[in-house]
Amino acid sequence: MSPPPRVAPDVHGTVERPDVSVVIVHYETPDLLLDCLHALRSSRDAERFQVFVIDNGSRSFDAAACRAVLPGVTVIENGENLGFSRASNIGLRRASGRYLLLLNPDAIVAPETIATMREYLDQRPEVGAATCRLELPDGSLDLACRRLFPTPARSFYRVTLLSRLFPRSRQFGQYNLTYLDEWEETEIDQPCGAFMMVRRTVADAVGFLDEDYFMYGEDIDWAYRIKQAGWRIMYTPITTVRHVKRASSRQDRARTIRWFHDSMRIFYRKHYRAVYPTWVTGLVMTGIALRERTELALEAARGRRA
Repeated sequence: MSPPPRVAPDVHGTVERPDVSVVIVHYETPDLLLDCLHALRSSRDAERFQVFVIDNGSRSFDAAACRAVLPGVTVIENGENLGFSRASNIGLRRASGRYLLLLNPDAIVAPETIATMREYLDQRPEVGAATCRLELPDGSLDLACRRLFPTPARSFYRVTLLSRLFPRSRQFGQYNLTYLDEWEETEIDQPCGAFMMVRRTVADAVGFLDEDYFMYGEDIDWAYRIKQAGWRIMYTPITTVRHVKRASSRQDRARTIRWFHDSMRIFYRKHYRAVYPTWVTGLVMTGIALRERTELALEAARGRRA
């Protein structure tokens, strides 16, 4: 049985009900986490936020440093790595904001970002979840911030590199919507869990993150259930977040590769297995296994060369 988390006192008594509850799951990226918290402290309307930092058993975690950077932050320390979904849900269940924001510790919000996205959702009651433009450190678009669901066809286009060879194709560029102007607001299927704002009423209706996913896939699954419930999900470039990307996943690449491919299996079995013929399921599972073995072999080769 997992040891109970250690929870710092919640000192958000100055706000009866915050506009936005920010949930940050941290694992072994202390410097990036403090940068993330600095950005939150500098945000417009920061006094109307509620912020949770859930640490997944990091050796390098410093709760006092978090509180020094962002007074009032609620710190929850797990005794071990519970995975992203379980850790996120600890914060989501305690959150009381009108909106819930999943925010990665390697994501740096601009001063206006959270307030702008809250205002955006306030004006669009039919939208259940939204994300903004996520930029990589070089200023380019993080393609993961606006995607369609990974159907077998779209996954095939990615595995065969057709999506990279023909990014402007409406057929081959479906998954990351690369045929669209990156500055164009558009309805999407799934945002990136690095910055995903969800209405609390929507989360109450569809549930929180599926804890069968350890790491990866949980944001796709959440978005799938939100869309199934009839809500729209939007990408809007009206504000920007800088995303360092995969900072915590670099800690153990082999395990990360397994978690990623496990999430693909879980998502397919949960949402697609009853939809597609048995032979399609067989091809998909074989493709996932082959890709996983290939990536593990390449990672082992890199380790031997290092």
